[in-house]
Amino acid sequence: MGLITRTAPATLPQNLTRLALGAFMTGAGVLHLTTAREEFRAQVPHWVPVDEDLVVLASGVAEVGLGVALLALPGRRRIAGLALAAFYVAIFPGNIGQYVEGIDAFGLDTDTKRLARLAFQPVLVAAALYAAGLPEGGLRRRGATGTRTARG
Repeated sequence: MGLITRTAPATLPQNLTRLALGAFMTGAGVLHLTTAREEFRAQVPHWVPVDEDLVVLASGVAEVGLGVALLALPGRRRIAGLALAAFYVAIFPGNIGQYVEGIDAFGLDTDTKRLARLAFQPVLVAAALYAAGLPEGGLRRRGATGTRTARG
């Protein structure tokens, strides 16, 4: 439990990443629940054994919850960031399904664009972990002596 509850003070870049992800996820979640609901339904792979609308609504609620947590609960950034990283991993099979099934949505209307989205998913996972304060100790760089020094 220590990994989840223990956090060092956030750096400015970590806070900016947290806020950007929070705003992005809150906005995406609201779109799931409102004006872009049909477009999101089109992205649900055919092999998902749950009603498309239920998937869209549930993921929208999850996205709003994760986004608001990142924005409004900076003291809980570790748990919110880890939860967001897990969410990005959980939805990855759906993104693969969109690529394999050739589903056009949100401008992803070619295999190249859908593949680029797949390649970007690990960046989102890494950003969520970074916003959570992981890895601990921040990014490291080599000093003049060749030893690793904490960036400060």
